[in-house]
Amino acid sequence: MGTIVKGILGGFSGTIGTVIGGSWKGIDYMRSQPSKKSFNPTQNQLEQQAKFRLVIKFLGSMGGLVALGFGNIANQMTGQNSAMSYILKSAVTGVYPNYTILYPQVLISRGELPAALNPIAVAAAGGLINFSWTNNAGVGKAKATDLALLVVYCEDYNQCIYTTGSAARSAGTDSLNVSFFSGKTVQTYIGFISADGYDIASSIFTGQHTVL
Repeated sequence: MGTIVKGILGGFSGTIGTVIGGSWKGIDYMRSQPSKKSFNPTQNQLEQQAKFRLVIKFLGSMGGLVALGFGNIANQMTGQNSAMSYILKSAVTGVYPNYTILYPQVLISRGELPAALNPIAVAAAGGLINFSWTNNAGVGKAKATDLALLVVYCEDYNQCIYTTGSAARSAGTDSLNVSFFSGKTVQTYIGFISADGYDIASSIFTGQHTVL
């Protein structure tokens, strides 16, 4: 119900029929009441929304990493959106509403630089994940100076610890201290980026591990 505040020729406050009246900074106004909209999503829309929420949550744990990792492969979209598109198509499984991510199918980076050769990740004392690989510099565009992308993701915390270049391809080994995830199950990945940041290798899943 509306209330007339300045006589019959003045403004009013409240709702009369489909008109809303009020005052802002001493100025009377009237506007139409917005029509109520009802939206009942289809089953397919509900399924897609659930998948989107799952992937957005996962990618949100990685900050700008996937924007970097997918930046070169993205075509008319952001690296983040390119990563989301790939994971939605290739790494989500389950039946609504219980969807999960297939971590071995996930790519953290995607590109044409030669990937890590014979990569291994091992949980070690002190909360370390030790990565090792065979130096394949000289194969294709691979160079000794390419930098390792090491990634450790903890689903329980929905958090990710990663490095974008503390060791070169020629080093053959590097470690991440993930003691914050002590006792938790983590997913691990390795990729490479060229020293100038121009070329990216597709990441490789290096297993699920329990942090010691």
